[in-house]
Amino acid sequence: MTSTLITNIGELMTQDLERRVLHGAAVVLEGERISWIGDTAAAPAADQQIDADGRAVLPGWVDSHTHLVFAGDRTAEFEARMAGESYAAGGIAVTTGATREASDYDLTRLLLGRVAEAAAGGTTYLETKTGYGLDVEHETRSARIASGVADQVTYLGAHLVPAGMDPDEYTDLVCGPMLNAVRPYVQWADVFCERGAFTEEQSRRVLTAARDAGLGLRVHGNQLGTGPGVRLAVEFGAASVDHVNYLDDDDVEALAGSWAAWNGPADARSQGTVATCLPACDLSTRQPLAPARRLLDAGVQVALASNCNPGTSYTSSMNYCVTTAVLQMGLSVGEAVRAATFGGALSLGKHVGQDTEGKRAVGSLAVGHRADLQMLNAPSATHLAYRPGMPLTQAVWRAGERIV
Repeated sequence: MTSTLITNIGELMTQDLERRVLHGAAVVLEGERISWIGDTAAAPAADQQIDADGRAVLPGWVDSHTHLVFAGDRTAEFEARMAGESYAAGGIAVTTGATREASDYDLTRLLLGRVAEAAAGGTTYLETKTGYGLDVEHETRSARIASGVADQVTYLGAHLVPAGMDPDEYTDLVCGPMLNAVRPYVQWADVFCERGAFTEEQSRRVLTAARDAGLGLRVHGNQLGTGPGVRLAVEFGAASVDHVNYLDDDDVEALAGSWAAWNGPADARSQGTVATCLPACDLSTRQPLAPARRLLDAGVQVALASNCNPGTSYTSSMNYCVTTAVLQMGLSVGEAVRAATFGGALSLGKHVGQDTEGKRAVGSLAVGHRADLQMLNAPSATHLAYRPGMPLTQAVWRAGERIV
């Protein structure tokens, strides 16, 4: 088992239980795990050594919300939106047509390319969704292809009701034959609980069926206005509710209440519903930015994710999301980095509290955790916001293997 020692780290942002930030630090990677963290002067020998030369090291990004299995192009829709047209969910149908027409080979090739792009920007763990097939055959195909590439897969047959179908009949399909067909390939189920997509009653049926099938739950909610999405997510114990642009006091209170019994990262027993903010999507759709500051102040656990998709957020740059969270959403650099690492892991059930030794943990750097980390060509993570848009990713390791 090969070991790698990274020395002379200017700033090591661990995002571990104590949220330690170490200076003049070193870390040893042994196989797929981290085996040692401490001062450079006390570092043990290793098979190979890398001098960070004062650069910052932090966990790899955990992107907990993407839609990467698709074909086609929606540039015209983007141009129209920039010209003043409002966003509506119906554009998904354009991608559905192109995705259905694409071959397995092309969908796999496109997915692999998008995952590689994300990795080049520091993402070491990601979730992706189905939702551009919208029939049994193509949703199952999307789930199967995604399961061979992404770390976790979410079933999103409840993305949009296809044109010409009765909404209740389609919901029956989502909750029955389609769910049964995709079940071997997915860990989660999601529903777009929003005007123009699925009503509260339909969303409730989807969540109930998915829960009964043994899947974890996620919700697209409160993106285009106030509504039942957050309430449903908390009621059903969903791991995450995503978008959360429009929240009233009751929504914030419900989210905060879901965390009231949580005792911190080591506690997996009383985890609440993570609020996942998608700032790149908010900017593209010209929606108000999600109130991440308000949520954190209320005691809600927050994640940042890219929402990479062809219609409303065609980027996998978590650097961009972190930068936006700092410059426009009121988060500190430390809070934004934590949301983009530990927060995403928390929403995907991959945080340290999931087992006693942290062997499945991502999104944080500690002995025993998976060796997912990135090195910036900068002395601190602050440069992500201080030098927005600059290519600061110097090196990336995933499960101990250098991939960038």
